[in-house]
Amino acid sequence: MRYPNMFVKSGYLFLLTIAVVLTASCRKTERAGVPLTPVDISINVNNPSYADIAVPGGWLYLTGGSQGIIVYRTSPDAFVAMDRHCPYQPAELCRVVVDESEIIARDTACCHSAFLIVDGSVSEGPSALPLQRYNTSFNGTTLRIYN
Repeated sequence: MRYPNMFVKSGYLFLLTIAVVLTASCRKTERAGVPLTPVDISINVNNPSYADIAVPGGWLYLTGGSQGIIVYRTSPDAFVAMDRHCPYQPAELCRVVVDESEIIARDTACCHSAFLIVDGSVSEGPSALPLQRYNTSFNGTTLRIYN
C-alpha cells in the first residue's frame, strides 16, 4: 500500500509548483514609457494667463510632469492633461509640441511620433504607447491636475 503515499507526495509537488507560478506571476511589472513624476497642480481657469483654455478646443502648456504638460479643454466642464514626454524611447527625453493643426502633438526630431491632443492616443509613428495622462478635476473655477 505505498500508492497513497505517492499520491500525497505528488499532490504536495503539484501545490508547490502552483504556488511558485502564482508568486512569479504576481510580481509588479514596470510600465514602459514615461517615468512616473509626481504631479499636483491647481490653476484658476479664469486667470487671464490661462485664457487659451477658456473655451472647449483650447489648449496650453504647463510646467510640470516629466517634460511639461499639455492641457486640452474637451468641453465646458472637462479637461485632459498629458505629459509632453514622448513614450517612444523615453530615455531620449523627446518633447512633443502641438502643431499648426492644433489637434496633433508631435515630435519630428527625436521620437518621430504624433498624438491626438484630445486623448493622447497615437496617430502616427513608431510609438506603441499613448502620451502619459494625468487625472483632472474641475469645480467650475479651479482645474486640478494630479496623479
